[in-house]
Amino acid sequence: QVQLVESGGGWVQPGGSLRLSCVASGFTFSAVAMNWYRQGPGEARELVATIPTTGKNAEYATDVNGRFTITRNDARKTVYLQMNSLKVEDTAVYYCGVTLAYGKFWGQGTQVTVSS
Repeated sequence: QVQLVESGGGWVQPGGSLRLSCVASGFTFSAVAMNWYRQGPGEARELVATIPTTGKNAEYATDVNGRFTITRNDARKTVYLQMNSLKVEDTAVYYCGVTLAYGKFWGQGTQVTVSS
């Protein structure tokens, strides 16, 4: 079955950095685009970043563009999200997600808290 396991969340002060990881299994990782989503308190889940199978020309939400970087390692079946210059408004649960022919899947999420 499809499994996505995120890690790397935590507490950080504004301006700090975190690197999230997501290990995937149960599907052909190298054949699909991978995504990071987030859901803040009382908010809907939103797409943060997408990386295609080529690993190039990733796409980002407007408010994270230039601060976040999504990368992938197909050999390790892992997708990463490097988050720099973090802001209080980046506080959310971050989810790794994938869309397959038979449905959309997310991991359990990892909490990121940005505060002073």
